[in-house]
Amino acid sequence: MRGGEPVRDVAHLGHVELLTPAFEESLWFFTEVLGMEEVGRRGESAYLRAFGDYELSTLKLTAADRAGPGHIAWRATSRAALERRVAALEESGLGEGWVEGDLGHGPAYRFADPDGHVMELYFETEKYRPPEGLRPALKNQPQKFTARGVGVRRIDHVNLRALDIDANSAFMRERLGFRLTEEVRLDDGRQGAAWMNVTQKSYDIAYGGIDAAGMGGRLHHVAYALDSREYVLRAADIFAEEGVFIEAGPAKHAVQQTFFLYVYEPGGNRVEMISDIKLLLDPDPETVTWSQAEREKGQAWRTIMPESFFTYATPLPEEAGRRG
Repeated sequence: MRGGEPVRDVAHLGHVELLTPAFEESLWFFTEVLGMEEVGRRGESAYLRAFGDYELSTLKLTAADRAGPGHIAWRATSRAALERRVAALEESGLGEGWVEGDLGHGPAYRFADPDGHVMELYFETEKYRPPEGLRPALKNQPQKFTARGVGVRRIDHVNLRALDIDANSAFMRERLGFRLTEEVRLDDGRQGAAWMNVTQKSYDIAYGGIDAAGMGGRLHHVAYALDSREYVLRAADIFAEEGVFIEAGPAKHAVQQTFFLYVYEPGGNRVEMISDIKLLLDPDPETVTWSQAEREKGQAWRTIMPESFFTYATPLPEEAGRRG
């Protein structure tokens, strides 16, 4: 904040690039199992969208020799907002400079958070115009609902592992204007997890835990939104039928109260299906702080997550040195 006023320069999560060592299998998962549409190819990457995304794509799937995040991109609210945030990022010392636009968006400013997660900020974007076969009956919907597979509606959030969550959440708040909505404070006073928003959804990014492997720049999961709990339950049946590994859920989170289901896509990246997304209309909300003891009780219905939920992230330790 400057002068006590909130910064509203970042509009929302634009897209996530996922690296996969099993490109064709991952592509099958996102298109046939999740029901996303492929809208283009460039080099070793496929560009995908959910039926409710207004931009051309929200997922860039790139063939690599390891799983993990390529980059995470945020859309600014205007060209002037982009310039203001670039100035703030350059002052931080973590800016990397401008890169050419990718399929569907214009020039982007690349930077990293303190943990090394590569991010981009852009404004110019291509809004999706469906071909004849995907035109919706209702003109206020970006694309026809194809009812293929799970039928994810839109990208929702990204969750990252970090070595120092205090430093990373402070960076996102101070340099990009994110607001801290919920957090976990460990017994030693450190921030054990942080959920932050720029939209009226209660979170758009989370640093979901301290990296148990002592690494940096790893992905916990990317999440896609579904319309209701019934769609999440149906997704569980679809995953079981298709042989997709279900790690946890369906169940309800205590933090943020979302209804969740976690799976691993064939390349190894964790993907979450969620519903019951909470809106935060209060313009100056107090941060909800959970103690370590409170979080150890489990999820909202006392669901205890598997050990892998706290230890597994991509890239895997043995793959971390690879840069596919």
